[in-house]
Amino acid sequence: MNRTFVMCKPDAVERGLVGAIVDRFERKGLRLVASELRTIDRTTATKHYAEHEGKGFFESLLVFITRSPSVLLVLQGPADTWQIVRTMMGATNPATAAPGTIRGDLGLETTENLVHGSDSAESAAREIAIFFPGLG
Repeated sequence: MNRTFVMCKPDAVERGLVGAIVDRFERKGLRLVASELRTIDRTTATKHYAEHEGKGFFESLLVFITRSPSVLLVLQGPADTWQIVRTMMGATNPATAAPGTIRGDLGLETTENLVHGSDSAESAAREIAIFFPGLG
């Protein structure tokens, strides 16, 4: 079984959509291995989004992700669990995300698009280690 990292971002928590999002993953057959409601500190956010450092939107991304609690998840499923999650999330821009995806059905804007999911097995391992270091 493979694991991946998912974050229900502050807008998902603020809008009361975490249950609906987790429900979609569980109905798909993915198993919840770990979860935590946490306000992410700036240091952790900077580490998580390191690949975006230096880009014009980096500071606004940090402000958004640290403004209020997120729900951090580790999901387990078959090979390529990360890819299943990414497909279920839909395109980054909710306006172009397919109906039936999380962002297509529930998202409102690109900068607040409800969820983050690891984009590879390597990213999943790195992100799980950042947010759930004892999970191994």
